[in-house]
Amino acid sequence: MTAPTPVRLGLLGSGWIGAYHAESIVRRIADAELVAVADPSPGAAARVAEPLGVARTYTDPAELLSADDIDGVVISSPAFTHADLVVAAAQAGKHVFVEKPMALTLEDADRAIAAARTAGVVLQVGFNRRFSRDFAEAHGIVASGGVGEPQLLRSLTRDPGLTDPAAVKPNVIFTETLIHDFDTLNWFNAGAHAVEVFSAADALVAPDFKASGLLDTAIVTIRYSNGAIATAEASFSAAYGYDVRGEVFGSAGMVAAGDVRTTSARHYRADGAAASTTRLNVDLFAQAYTDELAAFATAIRTGVHDGPRGEDARAALAIALAAIASHESGAPARVAAS
Repeated sequence: MTAPTPVRLGLLGSGWIGAYHAESIVRRIADAELVAVADPSPGAAARVAEPLGVARTYTDPAELLSADDIDGVVISSPAFTHADLVVAAAQAGKHVFVEKPMALTLEDADRAIAAARTAGVVLQVGFNRRFSRDFAEAHGIVASGGVGEPQLLRSLTRDPGLTDPAAVKPNVIFTETLIHDFDTLNWFNAGAHAVEVFSAADALVAPDFKASGLLDTAIVTIRYSNGAIATAEASFSAAYGYDVRGEVFGSAGMVAAGDVRTTSARHYRADGAAASTTRLNVDLFAQAYTDELAAFATAIRTGVHDGPRGEDARAALAIALAAIASHESGAPARVAAS
């Protein structure tokens, strides 16, 4: 049997997650090829491309998007650039994988979705938890009625450290961290939509930076149209490791996903029991980061798209924006309708 022709991809943005995606495309996805890398910072694209044997680099994303030998692009640039790049890529006829958040306003989210729809291209968003095997199994259990009617849901993200609090922009905890949890909760509670949010957030890890807008600790309560109540929680200071978990409690049972431990092995000693823990998201979700890009390549080749779409990104963003509004007002906030 002849091997399928590799899907030809370009990378826009060569920061740490862009570099990881580049490595995944080149080394871990057999039916995809990384053709070019673009980054406006001088030398940044080459630093990612050259070790991987990728010959073409650009400082202008428009040059990459105009190339005839690229089928799709992976957008891993800063969040504020995402929506414009999605639109430009779609208008150039390129399929699009974009890191979360897809946009920072609902208007930009709608613009990105419309551009992809008009162009007839795949638009997939980097909600990698959907590709994590334990989260996917939990979702399947919920979808098949294994916990009955969802009543209480929980999702949390605890990062293992805040290296530079001065570099964290205001509200990032909602738009770039908890956005994963909002999507996870929406996915687990499929068929319902978020209607109201109440959030509380503060700078508890680095209180000296609160005046500059830092929020490093947050909890968000979400009410859904089916009556279910969910909580999303985030902290930038989990001393014990990178901790990501999800849970759905329902009328017939409960399912949970996520484990900070690297394995199920435990070491029992005189001073207690211990287990090694994961410290990086690319370690905890290594398989998911690979599988989401493999799914993107498959969607380009076959037209069958099972990954998170632009509409999913918009729904999560609507919760994030309501959480920001609630934090600022100190009162519950309605979630904008889709």
